[in-house]
Amino acid sequence: MTEGLEKLSDREYPGRVIILGRDRSGENKVVVYAITGRSASSQARKIEFEKDTAWVRPVDDEILNKGNIDLLIYPAILISGGIAVSNGKQTLDIKNCIHQSQNPVKILELAHNRWDYEPDDPAFTPRISGCIIPENRASLGIIKRAEDGSSTKNYFEVPLNAGKARMITTYTGENIDPLPSFDGEPVDLDLFGKTADDVAGDVYYAMRSQIQDEDFRVSVICIFYEELEVNKYDISIINRCERTKK
Repeated sequence: MTEGLEKLSDREYPGRVIILGRDRSGENKVVVYAITGRSASSQARKIEFEKDTAWVRPVDDEILNKGNIDLLIYPAILISGGIAVSNGKQTLDIKNCIHQSQNPVKILELAHNRWDYEPDDPAFTPRISGCIIPENRASLGIIKRAEDGSSTKNYFEVPLNAGKARMITTYTGENIDPLPSFDGEPVDLDLFGKTADDVAGDVYYAMRSQIQDEDFRVSVICIFYEELEVNKYDISIINRCERTKK
């Protein structure tokens, strides 16, 4: 199981979630991307994996078209030498910057050069991102709105120690409007799951709502990998639209 996820369970509405770390054996790097949604358009999505890319895609085009397509459909994870992960189209820029530095924080800084927080007034959703590079180093970053309307960008290196991970979410967790942006350092987690299925299941369960008859969960993907070669990684995806609610 994954310990420390009570800090996710305590977040009534976390928004999007990124977790980076290493499994307990020390053999596999671990990447998790998860989605919760309040609106019908946000919930009308699923994650699909094909050709080294995890796509966030529509379940129902009619409902999805009522939302902002540019913010709802994007490559969440791209595998190309390293791994790029984010809650938006900045994922491609992270992938393109992976080989420009051996410093994962610098990679996110370069990739975020042309990006601000999302233009979804009044939430102004933060852009959260992460990368793991071939040098076995990782980082997380967030772009959020400052009080004066400018963008604040913060970056954190993530130690890839066996059985450890760090988590960042778009929101602090209160289900209020406007949604408060994530604040402070990424959350420390202990990873005990032996497979991608284990960790994906732990995260999906932790995202369940504490409110009766309310479920904001949309999707979770977890990737375990030793080396980024064909058939060298283990992937688990849980889409709410494809399973019985638990």
